[in-house]
Amino acid sequence: MDNRSEVREFLMTRRARVTPEAVGLVAGGNRRVQGLRRSEVASLAGVSVEYYAKLERGAIAGASAAVLDSLAGALLLDEAERAHLLDLARAADGIPSSGRPRRRASKPTASRPSLQWALASVTDAVAFVRDPRQNLLAVNDLGRAFYSPLIGDGGRTPNLARFQFLDPASRDFYPDWDVFAAMCVAIMRAEAGRDPHDKGLQDLVGELSTRSETFRALWAAHDVRTHGAGTKRFRHPLVGEIVLAYEELAITAEPGNVLMIYTAEPGSPSAERLALLASWSLEHVGAGAGAGAGAEPSDEGTAG
Repeated sequence: MDNRSEVREFLMTRRARVTPEAVGLVAGGNRRVQGLRRSEVASLAGVSVEYYAKLERGAIAGASAAVLDSLAGALLLDEAERAHLLDLARAADGIPSSGRPRRRASKPTASRPSLQWALASVTDAVAFVRDPRQNLLAVNDLGRAFYSPLIGDGGRTPNLARFQFLDPASRDFYPDWDVFAAMCVAIMRAEAGRDPHDKGLQDLVGELSTRSETFRALWAAHDVRTHGAGTKRFRHPLVGEIVLAYEELAITAEPGNVLMIYTAEPGSPSAERLALLASWSLEHVGAGAGAGAGAEPSDEGTAG
């Protein structure tokens, strides 16, 4: 991905989003731009118009942390957007984010046995490992049952983004499909900023941009976010609607990979349905198959 283009489009879309009123300015009449003018952003950030114009052209290399922080404040960036701006600046300076070596294209790998054992020990929650390219690398037994519309029976490494945008079954599984779609792309956009040389992620973006108009439009919006924690609503083919809280945990032994855990509020209808699904999984999912999600990534568009 071209860093200068990424910086230019990110700053332009953020500037277009901020209204003068939101930053205490009088809008006035005869405004020819959506959002703030470059001169207004420069003034709010305490830099010259010429310097801000240079930054917005993508020449962000060498920008100081103080300038970037002031720019983030002027554009009302949230924490995920601030982090993304810093990642773009680090990439322009040739510095990998967080001191990590840049990842090149590689096949998804099976998780370590000890991690598989840890997943298998989680019996009352959905637990799975996801990599930065949205590959579902490993799941526990309940996770395999829960994500059966995604995993299927083909033995391939399922991909959450391909399922989201290329498999019609995702619209049934995700009742709030538009919300999930925007979230998926925003997480991928943040990952791309952290590691712009990840060819596997670049290839996935290229594939989805070619095959999904919705993905292409969301990618062009340059929205970013981190997953973190929250709640999601699903419609499972076996147990119906279920609302789960999620927590994302970094796997320090495998930089870039995360452990996701989905749980239901105790005593809620969703908890009852999750328990029903757990009972079903004990009968239908073999203990030996519960730890791995698949062996090889698929070149096909859907995961199930």
